[in-house]
Amino acid sequence: RDALDATVALMPAADPPHRAPPGAGAADRAAMLALAIEGEPRLCVDRRELERDGRSWTVDTLRALRAGVGDDAPVALLVGADSFVALPTWKSWQALFGLAHFVVAGRGGPAVGDQPPALAEAIAGRIADAPDELRSSPAGRVLYLRQPLFPHSASEVRARIAAGQPWEALVPPRVAAYIRRHGLYGAA
Repeated sequence: RDALDATVALMPAADPPHRAPPGAGAADRAAMLALAIEGEPRLCVDRRELERDGRSWTVDTLRALRAGVGDDAPVALLVGADSFVALPTWKSWQALFGLAHFVVAGRGGPAVGDQPPALAEAIAGRIADAPDELRSSPAGRVLYLRQPLFPHSASEVRARIAAGQPWEALVPPRVAAYIRRHGLYGAA
């Protein structure tokens, strides 16, 4: 949000096709997300993937989003570096470049040079050096965020909860209370 000076719509997936379900239902994940961003300007929860029937594919979400904003508005998809490196495994992954820019956030995972050859070829000539470059076209560029990110992944938080290790300090207090109240991820 701050790096791009933009509103960020956070879209919890109803049924992530690329990995096992994360241990909480879609309604619970959306509720926790809403609690986490409450009071934060220019952050909102977009429930379109929760309302779609069937599998939740990014290409379908971006097509629906693009239909709503038009062909000329810049749209960016924020993904983690680990997800971006796996992009060639996504449904219709090459079509995504015609629908949105990619903003890639790292957490000490795969380095930019650790991309599969198909991805490296697809992004050749697409790298943006600054956020403003994403405003000049509707889609197709890749921006690597160069800012510190929260070091703990959602997978780590879930694993700590399941193992009975300390985890509450890793999430906002209202989210921790929700997890405990609903017994999510094995919380007592």
